[in-house]
Amino acid sequence: MRIVSLLPSATEIVCAIGLGDELVGVTQGCDWPPEAVGKPLMTRTVGDVRSASPRDAQRVAVAAMHGGSPHYTLDEAALAAAEPDLILTQDLCRVCAASYPKISEVARSIAADLEVVSLEPASIEGILNTITTIGAMTEAEDDAMDLVASLRERLGAIEALVEARRDSGRHAIRVVGLEWLDPTFSVGHWVPEQIRRAGGWDLLGSDGDRSREITWDALAEVDPEMLILMPSGSHLPETVAAWTRSPKPTWYRELTAVGRGQVFAVDGSAYFSRPGPRVIDGIELLAEILDPDAFVDVAPRGSWTPIQS
Repeated sequence: MRIVSLLPSATEIVCAIGLGDELVGVTQGCDWPPEAVGKPLMTRTVGDVRSASPRDAQRVAVAAMHGGSPHYTLDEAALAAAEPDLILTQDLCRVCAASYPKISEVARSIAADLEVVSLEPASIEGILNTITTIGAMTEAEDDAMDLVASLRERLGAIEALVEARRDSGRHAIRVVGLEWLDPTFSVGHWVPEQIRRAGGWDLLGSDGDRSREITWDALAEVDPEMLILMPSGSHLPETVAAWTRSPKPTWYRELTAVGRGQVFAVDGSAYFSRPGPRVIDGIELLAEILDPDAFVDVAPRGSWTPIQS
């Protein structure tokens, strides 16, 4: 089967169930796993991305994340040249700003029987179901089921230890996760659930809901014990740099999390913004930050860092 993935998360799933050789097209955002890098690109650049200032690039990324126009558009000629049997996308491809109906229309012009599948998980269970769906669509059901079983086993081990720690008197840490920094956005979709399963309680995000813009006053009102910086689509060095240049109120250091040195930056792109297998790594990462005495060296190497106020 010839597979085109317009989603970094779908690309990760396809490779994780052993179908990397059948992947014939990806997007600029598909930077993991290494075997996906260098595959033909199904999107093309709009304008000069490299000339954008960091703040302008950040604004464009926020617009893309919430339905605006990103730097890329669907390359219909490249898609036709790939001759896919299956296209994996979502209702709105945030990499290429192409809607599911538009992609389906392009697909029909390539081949009448070309299948387009929209993947829209909003929870951990939904992400696991997405893996089995892709397995069923690609005749790799056994490998998909094996992957899901291993992910459930890891998740169960985390939750068992979190529950044991609570039974011994440890409370859930009051957290605010920030999905974007300037402007500030709360976390959404599956991320509040990731935080909860790791032993925390996100104060401004709700399971399955979209992220939303928040004010610093709203953040101060809930006064979290811990602040976790996890901007969508940003790797750890980018997050640290973005936080350094982000404007903060004069009273920022009065927040409990800041005063206690409980501000952390994480790799949001790898472990939180993509609904794929590495969301479980993200839960392990959070568990290590939230309860370092119980969870030792479970986070992926180089996936988080404390922020010095």
